[in-house]
Amino acid sequence: MDYPYVPVVRSASLAGYLDLAQSVGLDAHAMLRRAGLSPRSLEDPETPLSTVAVRALLEDSAQASGVEDFALRLAGRRQLSNLGPISLVLKEEPTARAALDTLCRYLRLLNASLLTRIEEHGKLLVIREEILVAQTASTRQSMELAVGVMYRIVRELLGPQWKPVRVCFNHRPPRDASAHRAFFGTAVDFNSEFNGIVCNAADLLVPQQGANPEMARFARQYLDRALSGQHQSTQATVRQLIAALLPGGRCTSQQVAQHLGVDRRTIHRHLAKEGETFATLLQSVRSELVMRQVQDSDLPLAEVALLLGFAAPAAFSHWFRSTFGCSVTAWRTQEKAKARVRQGIP
Repeated sequence: MDYPYVPVVRSASLAGYLDLAQSVGLDAHAMLRRAGLSPRSLEDPETPLSTVAVRALLEDSAQASGVEDFALRLAGRRQLSNLGPISLVLKEEPTARAALDTLCRYLRLLNASLLTRIEEHGKLLVIREEILVAQTASTRQSMELAVGVMYRIVRELLGPQWKPVRVCFNHRPPRDASAHRAFFGTAVDFNSEFNGIVCNAADLLVPQQGANPEMARFARQYLDRALSGQHQSTQATVRQLIAALLPGGRCTSQQVAQHLGVDRRTIHRHLAKEGETFATLLQSVRSELVMRQVQDSDLPLAEVALLLGFAAPAAFSHWFRSTFGCSVTAWRTQEKAKARVRQGIP
């Protein structure tokens, strides 16, 4: 399991960026170069781009233009075909639910930092999204793009009449959420416990008509070959599982090993080969996620504690202070003050 891991995303994720940036008064080429991206990299949708650079580009574009729904506008320009060969396979699945499972299987080929999980809760189905990048900067725009694109995918599979039950985001609401409600056509909850879309499970079980089974068969063969050739490191796999397991309670190496079908010693051995330990990865993921929570949302600290796998707020507060050298409240106050300065607010 010890293979090199490079977090990249297809340049197709920025399809429509040049036109959108120009429409809101930005110099698109200058913004790309500022993020460390070449404008020529957008010419081929298969060009791999740094997920860190794409995140920075989206955040900087929203801030420079003053357009809070910048990423949603970009998602609105997205079609199923932008997924490349995967779109052919999705259209041939018997139901949208099966198509989502297939999308999760090949997601690593599209975006190495995006974690998507499908959860069933009675008559409801939840599509949860999380972005894992090794930094604590805001992922607000990247997350809205990911959820927006997922909405567009499901809507194209089911037809324009489909609407989700609700859409949820971890981060705090924008000054005006009307554009978000208009985009999704339903209620949008901010400061939520997760990022994603809540659907009626029955909607996704409606049979769908395939278009070209022969083309889909070749596309699947191509994707399987690509997937087998793109091995993920143990630390990347463990990071994803930690992020997925934390909200359910205390995350241990034993739990991760059970999900991978191996014993705990195997996990530790492979991590050691990559110069990592389970404890350092757990600390890293927690630090990354908590920074986004306290920076981008107004969730009560008791809820943040639970999302990070702490049994009690006191344990979370102690961990935060020992990790960052101050209380959560003090850190959040400092960040709000810095944000006001950046925005020119006295």
